[in-house]
Amino acid sequence: MTDPRPQWFHFGPLVFSIDAAEALIATTPRDTRPLDVMTWATAYGLTRLDDPHQQAVNLIGPTSTGLNRAYAMTTNLTKPLIVAQLDVTGHPPSPLLIDGIHRLYRAWREHVPRLPAYLLTAEETRQIQDNVLLGPGATTPPPPS
Repeated sequence: MTDPRPQWFHFGPLVFSIDAAEALIATTPRDTRPLDVMTWATAYGLTRLDDPHQQAVNLIGPTSTGLNRAYAMTTNLTKPLIVAQLDVTGHPPSPLLIDGIHRLYRAWREHVPRLPAYLLTAEETRQIQDNVLLGPGATTPPPPS
């Protein structure tokens, strides 16, 4: 049985619908890509979460109390993660893991080198993203009236 509650990923003022991403992937099938667990776990601060003397603050990724470790260790590592691509003005799109942080944590703890991941395009990412300050699909403020 699947969880009937909507799934969302929050990143600053941006909110991504995981349900919409999964529906988009179902209607536009694609191959998965290998995601390097150590690289992503390090980038998301997962490799430092259990350090009782941690001094650094993560800019992305969960806090030491924000990740349910017991749940993480029960997750299905065969289910692909979802990586969005954010438009950054003047730069190539930047990848952002929007679904699978618990699976990534488990894989890191169990020394799994790679996980399957779906990569959304920047356009697909805009389709599943809302800006809590600006509204659905908005990435920049509206022009002054």
